[in-house]
Amino acid sequence: MKPGTRILLIEDDRSIVGFVEPELAHLGFRVRCAYDGPSGLEETQRFRPELVVLDIMLPGLDGVGVLKRLRQTGSRVPVVMLTARDTTIDKVHSLDHGADDYLTKPFDTDELLARIRALLRRAQGDEVLRVADLEVNTATREVRRGEREVDLTAREHDLLEFMARNPRRVLSRELLLSRVWGEEEFGLTTNLVDVYVGYLRRKLDAPGEPKLLRTVRGAGYALREP
Repeated sequence: MKPGTRILLIEDDRSIVGFVEPELAHLGFRVRCAYDGPSGLEETQRFRPELVVLDIMLPGLDGVGVLKRLRQTGSRVPVVMLTARDTTIDKVHSLDHGADDYLTKPFDTDELLARIRALLRRAQGDEVLRVADLEVNTATREVRRGEREVDLTAREHDLLEFMARNPRRVLSRELLLSRVWGEEEFGLTTNLVDVYVGYLRRKLDAPGEPKLLRTVRGAGYALREP
């Protein structure tokens, strides 16, 4: 799994949140928590999670209601349902409405983590993004420019991956700051984007190679073929 993968935990039992959230954070996930159905739905829009852990019994709007609304909007984010009742009808109902997996309370934390990892492996896959002779493997986080291996820091890789997912598109500094730095952007300036683009450019564009990382004056940056 990619470091920094976003997981949203929607659970009103704070004792469960209290032991699940630190475990996920310890494994390198970015975790956000919501404690009722309506706020959980709002966080799916703001946080854009790559996986949701969703309790069935929630105040305001139950978990199945949250799941139905997610799927109605076209979201295919993987969802693990948590249920306090080990009944077939709860499980069938959840799966019928688009859940990817379910777990009955009380559950073993290691089992929940194993199911999360399995769903993320399936969702993220081994995807290789290509722009000209540049290859970005999103699963192994390996980067190659032609025959040359490019060694990047975690933040440099995140920036490059986002740009490689949007090839030829002019990306503003504000957008890059928001999408790559996420919650950390508060208090940061777009000068940080300029600095990291400079780092990337020095590593990607060796002497004699066509330039891939372009500056679009007054607009931002673009990753595009020569």
